[in-house]
Amino acid sequence: MPPECQLFGTLGCHLCEVAEVELMPLIEHGLLVELIDIGENETLVEDYGLRIPVLRRVDTGAELDWPFDAEQVVVFLK
Repeated sequence: MPPECQLFGTLGCHLCEVAEVELMPLIEHGLLVELIDIGENETLVEDYGLRIPVLRRVDTGAELDWPFDAEQVVVFLK
């Protein structure tokens, strides 16, 4: 079972929407991804505002910055 992840982004972010599309086939195969809107938390805006979208593994805290594709995500999850 793949690890649970969080996708940091915000509403109206085109790249965040593209990242969600890249993740969709993996989600359909069981990847759990929680969408985190950084706009709701000042600390998250400071940490991720210039980097979004960012995919973060909940188990290890490892982060994968954009740009990424589905193949890179699969490697990141191993």
